[in-house]
Amino acid sequence: MLDPCIYKDWEIARAAEASLPSIDVYQKELGLLPEEILPYGKTPKLHALRILDRLKDKPNGKYIEVTAITPTPLGEGKSTTSIGLMEGLGKLGLKAGGCLRQPSGGPTMNVKGSAAGGGNALLIPMTEFSLGLTGDINAIMNAHNLAMTALNARMQHERNYSDEKLASIGLRRLDIDPARIEWSFVLDFCCQALRKMEIGLGEGTMSGFRMQTQANIAVSSELMAILAIVQDLNDLRSRIGKIVLAYDKHGVPVTTEDLEVAGAMTAWMRDTIHPTLCYTTEHQPCLVHAGPFANIAIGQSSIIGDRLGLKLFDYHVTESGFAADIGFEKFWNVKCALSGLKPDCSVIVATVRALKNHGGGPEVAPGRPIPDAYQKEDLSLLEKGCENLFHHVNTVKKSGITPVVCINRFATDTENEVRLLRRRCEEHGVRCALSEHWQYGGAGAVELARTVMDACEETSELHPLYSPETPFRERVQRIAAEVYGAEGVDWAPLALEKARRFEADPLYSRFHTMMVKTHLSLSHDPKCKGVPKGWRLPVRDVLEYRGAEFLCPVAGDISMMPGTGSNPAYRRVDINTETGEVTGLF
Repeated sequence: MLDPCIYKDWEIARAAEASLPSIDVYQKELGLLPEEILPYGKTPKLHALRILDRLKDKPNGKYIEVTAITPTPLGEGKSTTSIGLMEGLGKLGLKAGGCLRQPSGGPTMNVKGSAAGGGNALLIPMTEFSLGLTGDINAIMNAHNLAMTALNARMQHERNYSDEKLASIGLRRLDIDPARIEWSFVLDFCCQALRKMEIGLGEGTMSGFRMQTQANIAVSSELMAILAIVQDLNDLRSRIGKIVLAYDKHGVPVTTEDLEVAGAMTAWMRDTIHPTLCYTTEHQPCLVHAGPFANIAIGQSSIIGDRLGLKLFDYHVTESGFAADIGFEKFWNVKCALSGLKPDCSVIVATVRALKNHGGGPEVAPGRPIPDAYQKEDLSLLEKGCENLFHHVNTVKKSGITPVVCINRFATDTENEVRLLRRRCEEHGVRCALSEHWQYGGAGAVELARTVMDACEETSELHPLYSPETPFRERVQRIAAEVYGAEGVDWAPLALEKARRFEADPLYSRFHTMMVKTHLSLSHDPKCKGVPKGWRLPVRDVLEYRGAEFLCPVAGDISMMPGTGSNPAYRRVDINTETGEVTGLF
């Protein structure tokens, strides 16, 4: 084990990769058949559907979800903690693993960098994990943009051709309304320049249909949401065919099936249904499936990945994006409802310095030096910041799932600060564990592992926040009030018109509610830290994901395309031309 205070993440990863056992070792350890492993270089895919069918009668392992306090630029270390927990359980001799989400190229090449964990709680191979892995996001991007290509081409041809001409090539006029295009293009980078654009500006009538559009980040695509929740390949094909790309001039939806592009889209995504096998630095197996961004997407590792992990591992760790108001709420009320799985406990990750930020500490900007206030002991700031932590603890308790607070320790945390946080958790009636996995790997996470094991033995009952019969606007009201702490919801005219239309149509009664809101605050305003009081949630739009069967209320001013900062990570990424090794990623 290398000291992360001395060695960089990529050096720790390289050392761990050098001693990684062969795939034959994992095949034997996990009880897999040769045909259930699909070769993809260092990171094979597993044929989940075959394995699940073979192991359908095997009891599930323990199911552990990881969430966090409201994020700050100081970082909470949710992925690092998920990996450290797997390593800690492994140190206790348990068969442990998990399923994490594939990172987007946007944050990797922007301020955040790789989402592979850190120190001695890393996911390897790091370069592959950070740069596309086995191509799932790329396949989603191609399938999504193929749909947009088909849509714009059809609009061009319907403009140029008569009904007779269209009929001669087997097409009927769809009469697409240019003002009611529901989809956009996608790109897996943070490119603010493409938030609004006009296409079809070439010369002549064969240069596409001229229209206003935009590009969103790839992992916000409805296709990623679909991948996270599907049961099998047939379910994937069916859901893709129901996607609404636009409406015609009579208000009738135009689907991918209408454009005869759904089959080709599914063909692009055929291999995405298989989770990818990666490893921790201590060589525990860990699946990777589906994508990030719980603020603008579902932000969950896949149902398929969790079902598979629960058959392969005695303790299976899954992760929800961002804090308990965003990722955990979707895990609780959407993912669990769709999967039928009941978690045994939820780990809420907190750091002393992030809680100080919620307690009124100085502003922190991504990529800039951390203010001195976060390097020194300050019990007053920490005490005030605990309000944010316990708001999230109460949310998890409300679900019926047993919570565990993980103090993800940094070197600057003092003994007095750790003692204060432990005492406050005890007073609040929630289990608490200190973890130093970043520095010591699994050995540093043994206390967390034991606490999680203890929590998993406690009987828990999952209580959804709302029933399937709850009307759409009432669901949003309950989420806003009981999870975010809002005093009410204000609906913009467009959002209200859509909400009424969806509530009047029985088709949408079975759709799940998938909130779109900033992750940086319990409120819609990212500047409001801690636990804001006396505010109302403004809903400005409602997105329709008919394939995923989601209705997505958009709260506040949030963009589906993040922007690239002034000091992005790509400035430091390069390649050693002699060895072919990527440098500067971590």
